[in-house]
Order: sequence, then structure tokens, then C-alpha cells
Amino acid sequence: MATSVQDFRIESDLIGERQISNDKLYGVQTLRGVENFNISAFHLSDYPLFIHGLAWTKEAAAIANHRLGLLSDQQKDAIVTACHELLEGKHHDQFPVDMIQGGAGTTTNMNANEVICNRALELMGHAKGEFKYLSPNDHVNGSQSTNDAYPTAIHLGLYASHLKLRPHFIQLIEALEAKSRQFAHVVKMGRTQLQDAVPMTLGQTFGGFASILRHEIANLDYAAQQFLAINMGATAIGTGISSEPEYADYCTAAMAEITGWPITRTDDFVGATSDTSEMIGYSSALRRIAVKVNKICNDLRLLSSGPRCGLGEINLPAMQPGSSIMPGKVNPVIPEVMSQVCYKVMGNDLCVTMAGDASQMELNAMEPVMAQCCFESIDLMIQGFDTLRTLCIEGITANEDTCRNYVRNSIGIVTALNPIIGYKNSTKIAKEALETGRSVYDLVIEHGILTQEDLDKVLAPENMIQPVRLDIKPLK
Repeated sequence: MATSVQDFRIESDLIGERQISNDKLYGVQTLRGVENFNISAFHLSDYPLFIHGLAWTKEAAAIANHRLGLLSDQQKDAIVTACHELLEGKHHDQFPVDMIQGGAGTTTNMNANEVICNRALELMGHAKGEFKYLSPNDHVNGSQSTNDAYPTAIHLGLYASHLKLRPHFIQLIEALEAKSRQFAHVVKMGRTQLQDAVPMTLGQTFGGFASILRHEIANLDYAAQQFLAINMGATAIGTGISSEPEYADYCTAAMAEITGWPITRTDDFVGATSDTSEMIGYSSALRRIAVKVNKICNDLRLLSSGPRCGLGEINLPAMQPGSSIMPGKVNPVIPEVMSQVCYKVMGNDLCVTMAGDASQMELNAMEPVMAQCCFESIDLMIQGFDTLRTLCIEGITANEDTCRNYVRNSIGIVTALNPIIGYKNSTKIAKEALETGRSVYDLVIEHGILTQEDLDKVLAPENMIQPVRLDIKPLK
């Protein structure tokens, strides 16, 4: 059934008039943005914490403008209530704009202004579009420009996303630490350049995985802290035009009170308005984590390779059949998918870096794709960390006999003998073991270099996996 004309309202902008369906809270500029930027599958409605950032930004601005006498009590209260509804998860379907857009975020900013304004008008007892009572530009966007409101909303949304990501990252680290404790007694061969090196424990392997990730927490937190410096009050280019002298301080203080975060004004508005270093820094911190997590996934695949013709030192949980043609084949699908997440995060970081490099004069018009990449990377990491932890790490088991046999038959254990019998003897034994296939253990005894008792002491697991001082002398 066709919708009658009275189901629409007329809104106008610089370009002209458009009909807007009355069931929509957004207005004419949002509609134009939807029509102009049909670019990706990523829409503002897919990123609720970004919408929260917009709501916090507009609420703080309304409080500051009210304090300056630029909004009536009724106008301020209606705007604040509309923002609170967004924070409660309401009306998110009214944010249909593509995250990737021209205009340096103007479409997103106006989407928020129009939704908040029209909802506030309803709360005030007026119809949507009755902007003589409350305007998306003059009131909801009062004392602002997209060039300070949009990056501030990004900062707040990304900081909230960081707080969401952090516990998932820590849970992954703790799962690796638990495996380190579980496998502390399993002696295995370490490897460098995919060649046998010296003995260690499987627990040390997983402890190493955990430690390289735990070291990243401080770096990630530091990068996230940079989001808490905002440029509200900069307006168009950092000069503060169209705002009153006290506005920036009032707005920043309101935002700190609303969020409970230690939000401060950035040092220089002109510099900050064209600078996107905060997103570049946080994306880089995510890339560092991605590189390390991918290394771990590569190692898990190698350590579990086989089951008969590979290393086979550990078993990954069997999650699904691995082949449509090879019966019995099971693939390491969880490390594989986590690696792909890592590659995507690395690629997003390259995009963020290139877009950050595109800043010109007093603004960076490429902020939208930078924001999309950062929000997407965080979401991918959260899902990836949980998937890797619950469907892989927590279910890993050790093949202790396989690990032990590799150590016993390895030429690499001669390194443990080197401080005792000297490099020349060690090289001689290693070469003969390699040529004959015999064990280092048997050859050392056969050549009369050490007694069996001394050899057993040197090669005791606890003496091969950490620094030791042994009072043992070679027989010759």
C-alpha cells in the first residue's frame, strides 16, 4: 500500500527541499548522506559505542550552552534526555549513514544532530521537523563544528571500545599462563630457525606466549589514554569561532562528569584539529598485538602439525572435519581464523597510517575511514581473542612422550654439555651423532668423556632449562 503524502514532512537544507518519512528521526542531511555514500557494509548503526560517543559529546555541549544561557531549561533537558536514550541503546537504527564518507564526518555529525533534535522535539511536545522550537544546527550543534564534535565523539567511542577490549585481551593472556603452569613439567626441544636448538619446557613456551602479550597491556593503555584529550571548543579550524570564551572549559568539564573519565582539553586547538595521532597511535598498538598473536598462532600450528608426520608435540581441540576428500583430516582452523583477524588488523593499520598522512592545512578529511578501521579492528580483536581462547587455547593437551623422545634423540642437547666437555669435544660428538644417527648420550659414554652418573646429572631436565653451576669435570 502506498504511503500518503501526509506521512512525510518537508525538510530543507542548502541544496533544497526533501520529503522525509515521519517514522524517521533523522533528517534531510542524513538522507543525502545515505544517498551519496553507498560505499561499504559498515554503517554507523553497527558501532553502538561510536553512537555513545556522539551522545556524550552532544550532551556535554548542551550542558555548556545552557550554562552560557544559549539554551533554555526545556531545550537542554530535552537534548540531554534524547542523548540518554541513545546511551540506553534506543534509536540506533536511525543512524544509517556509511562509516566511510566524504565531508570529514559532517554526515555523521548531522545524523546525530537530527536524531537528537527530532527526538527532543517529541519530548517537548512538538512534531519532528518543527525546528523553530529546537534546531539541529543552532541548538544541538550550538557552539560546535563537525571538526571538533566528530573527532571528540570518535575519541570517546574508541576509549569506551578500549575498555571493552581490555578484559578480553587479559583473559587470553591468563589462559596462556594457565597452560604454562599446566605444562611446566613437560620437557621438549626448543627450536631456532625451525632447527633443533636446546631443551626447554612446554610450560616455558606458553609462558613466553603470555609474557609477550602481557607486555602490550601498558602500551595499549597508554595509546588509549591519548583519546581523553579532546578539542571541543575548537569549532571549525581551532580558533574557536562561533563559540563563547568559557564554552570549551564548560564543555570539557561536563564531559568529564558525564563519563567519569579524566577528560582534558588538548593543549593547542589549531594543531589538534588537523592531527589524528591518537587514532594512529592506538591502531599501531593494535597492530603490535596482532603481530604477536599471529606469531603464537603460527607456533601452535607448527607444534600441533601431524598428527603422524609433523612435530605433534601438542594437540589442538578438533573443531570440524578438515577435508572434503581426505577422511580423518582435522585442520587447525581456530589459529587459522585468528591469523586472518591479525592480517585484517594489520591492513587496517596501514589504512589508518595512510589516511593520517593525508592531513592538509587545518583539517584531515580522511578521519571517517580511520575511525571505521579502528572500531572494526577492536571488534575483530574481541571476537578473535575469545574464539582463540575458548575454542583452542583452553583445550590444548600435550603429547608428553613425543616431547621427551625428541629431547633424548636430539643433537641439540650437546649444547648443555659444551660448558663441561668443551667446544671441540661437543663438535666431535655432534658430528658423529649426525652422521651415524646414534644418540649423543651413548657417544659421550662410549668415548669416555663423562661418566654415566655425571652425564645424567648434566642432562637432568631441571639442569637444561635454566642457568646452573655444576661441579663436573670431563674424563678427557
